[in-house]
Amino acid sequence: MAKTFNDIPLIRPETPLLDTIENTFHLRELNEDQLLELADELRAYLLFSVGKSGGHFGAGLGTIELTIALHYILNTPHDRLVWDVGHQAYPHKILTGRRDQMPTIRQAKGLSAFPKRDESEYDTFGVGHSSTSISAALGMALAAAMNGEDRKTVAVIGDGAMTAGMVFEALNHTAHTDANLLVVLNDNNMSISHNVGGLATYFSKIWSSRFYNTIREGGKKVLRSVPTAATFVRKTEEHLKAMVAPGIVFEELGFNYIGPIDGHNLPLLVQTLNNLKTLPGPILLHTITQKGKGFAPAEADPVGYHALNKIEPKNKPKVAVSQSAATITPPKKKYQQVFGDWLCDMAEKEPRLVGITPAMCEGSGMVEFSKRFPERFHDVAIAEQHAVTLAAGLACEGIKPVVAIYSTFLQRAYDQLIHDVALQDLDVMFGIDRAGLVGEDGPSHAGSFDLTYLRCIPNMVVMTPSDENETRQMLYTGFIHKGPSAVRYPRGTGPGVTIEKEMTTLPIGKGVIRREGSRIAILNFGTLLPSALEVAEQLNATVADMRFVKPLDTSLIDKLAAKYDLLVTLEENTIQGGAGAAVSEHLACEGIVVAVMHLGLPDLFVDHGSHQQQLASAGLDVEGIQQAIEQRLGEIKNIHGAAS
Repeated sequence: MAKTFNDIPLIRPETPLLDTIENTFHLRELNEDQLLELADELRAYLLFSVGKSGGHFGAGLGTIELTIALHYILNTPHDRLVWDVGHQAYPHKILTGRRDQMPTIRQAKGLSAFPKRDESEYDTFGVGHSSTSISAALGMALAAAMNGEDRKTVAVIGDGAMTAGMVFEALNHTAHTDANLLVVLNDNNMSISHNVGGLATYFSKIWSSRFYNTIREGGKKVLRSVPTAATFVRKTEEHLKAMVAPGIVFEELGFNYIGPIDGHNLPLLVQTLNNLKTLPGPILLHTITQKGKGFAPAEADPVGYHALNKIEPKNKPKVAVSQSAATITPPKKKYQQVFGDWLCDMAEKEPRLVGITPAMCEGSGMVEFSKRFPERFHDVAIAEQHAVTLAAGLACEGIKPVVAIYSTFLQRAYDQLIHDVALQDLDVMFGIDRAGLVGEDGPSHAGSFDLTYLRCIPNMVVMTPSDENETRQMLYTGFIHKGPSAVRYPRGTGPGVTIEKEMTTLPIGKGVIRREGSRIAILNFGTLLPSALEVAEQLNATVADMRFVKPLDTSLIDKLAAKYDLLVTLEENTIQGGAGAAVSEHLACEGIVVAVMHLGLPDLFVDHGSHQQQLASAGLDVEGIQQAIEQRLGEIKNIHGAAS
């Protein structure tokens, strides 16, 4: 959850050395003695730029020295550098020709919050979802070998990404390929963590040295003819490493493990990476860094300062709000807070409730639940597949699990959703957060497809609340329902309706009419209802809050089709296979002929910007919806006129 810290200066710091770096070739022209000064300037500029734009904060501060060392030793962009998660990559962007564009990050037409292939040749792989770097880098390393190209491939993984099962699949495969791949584990206490000691640093220097590795590889060749001696030497080396370092698991997987070393010791990083760049085979370098390094509040609260809100000038005039107005209009609740409040209220009533999240406790509004019901809270780390099957196992034994998961992350557990939950008709409820467009985080985090991929699964109940209170009541409805169910809700705040404390089950598969009109019926699915009602006032249209995508309220659809000239379906989900498609499928099945128009997300990835800008670009703001309906009405009129 983003924080604002108003002591960050909004005046650009003096960065004379950084200002000379337009690409990594300029960086490699510096003397090693100048790198520490560059690190100070880069950290100061990162504080300034994120203060101007908002965005990911703590992880980038922790990778300043590592980023400089990697680009200084590697011949990027010829050598491939693959970043995981993307939160770590702001310093990388600054050093690779995008320094002056950093204040535009996450804004429409500005820089992406994550590495993006069409943004820079230095961004070798697009990221956003975590734990993909090793798999992608391995593919690049294997391709280089196939093409006879002499290049180094490096994957930088950290900020919690090491907790995902996909990482260990990639590590296991890498060790069986003999690929020349260096994996840098940026351990910032968000995944695994160990102490850095003098003995560990000393041995890391030895293990990364050319002399040691020459003896190591030469010894292997000599001892192949004496299997017993070879086994003894290998075991001795492993036990020695295990005494001072936590890397025995990587050694057992087949990696040459180096570390842990201080990831903020720039001379040590440069020396170690320089030693490692010519070594063959899979290597893992374990670095210890501090998230938020160089900014005391972020060091003390790395989770809270994971990201920052845009910082406004201190002297910016404030709009006066009267006490009476503030009393009459309470602040709107975010949907995540609505979910979190419901979860705690439901847990008090129902001891069978268990909450599960794949590393999104704060983002999904589960902090209070985790404190009040710690024995019934499971944060499984970045392991969406495990989260879903864990819920299935709990359900088998009579527990009612509630899985809080972002729409875009549930995509990663689709097989488990089908095979482990729905196929067995297990009693699992999903609170699907960040449904629809998500603004500045862009297409990698947008929940554009969940209605499409959920409604085709047998046994599922799929609900689309239109406001905060409907969200609460649908969560209760899904909990009471026996079988798989999902409630999808967006990022941010709702329209501000009164939330009823009492929880009431809604009739499953039944919509409600919100406004009566003529000629046009808007069938709304989800939180675009206020826009639908505003358009309906202008066009005198009927508005139906459909509520359920599965099962559909087919009787309501039939009545609307019989009464109105045009049915307009509205959803913040891709049109292909979405809720509107379900309406058309029903009409076609029943042989009902009526003009239907689907409004939803287009067949493209909507670029980052504010949520309102994204809606406008997709034609889903009030103006876009009204124009689309009026145009279709004109087409219908022309068709009827031509027929007569």
